[in-house]
Amino acid sequence: MKILVCISNVPDTTTKITFTNDNTQFNTAGVQFIVNPYDEIALSRAIELCEGGKGTVTVINVGEATTDPTIRKALAIGADDAVRINAAPRDAYFTAYQIAEYAKTNDFDMILCGRESIDYNGSQVAAMIGEFLDIPSISIIKKLDHDGSTATIEREIEGGKEIISVTGKFIASCAEGTAEPKIPNMRGIMSARTKPLQVIEAKDIAQLSKIQQFETPPPRGAVKLVAAEETAKLIDLLHQEAKVI
Repeated sequence: MKILVCISNVPDTTTKITFTNDNTQFNTAGVQFIVNPYDEIALSRAIELCEGGKGTVTVINVGEATTDPTIRKALAIGADDAVRINAAPRDAYFTAYQIAEYAKTNDFDMILCGRESIDYNGSQVAAMIGEFLDIPSISIIKKLDHDGSTATIEREIEGGKEIISVTGKFIASCAEGTAEPKIPNMRGIMSARTKPLQVIEAKDIAQLSKIQQFETPPPRGAVKLVAAEETAKLIDLLHQEAKVI
């Protein structure tokens, strides 16, 4: 079994977000980047499915040379090899197209990724890859098993769970619970240095969307304390100032 895992290079969750160029570009100065946490879940499940010589795991990233340390971390976690498509991931459509073009010329049994990246939270890439490749796309899964020919997938839906069986190639986006993220050990870190990392150039594709401007949330206002017996005052504040009722 061959599994392709898509990974994003995202800012650490403790990063203070700022923007440059008139609020049109994320400011990367001094920012620590990590493997997208949801993608780590997908990678961990792929490694589990391939344990004991049952298959191989390839990670793929759309990014420039600055993402190589993040890719090496994925290799240290347990991926067998890696591919970097040498381009800035300008939007979900561009990213999905590049990954799909690579997958078309390489025979993978399944493609896994996280439910979303923690920087843009778009949840678009998996579905777009599925459309480009004309394969089933299952979103926000909580459990994945594979018996060698058929995948059994569990999703949470409103009021219950949905169990899906898929025969053949598919792509799935993983959420919490699919697997526990793995921590690279010293052996993994050392072996990651020599594992193959292939760099290929991006394919040409029209740009259909462009970020006009970023905005940070307004600063929080001061807290107003209302005595428990002043119910009328509380209601008035919620209505007139907070405008939530």
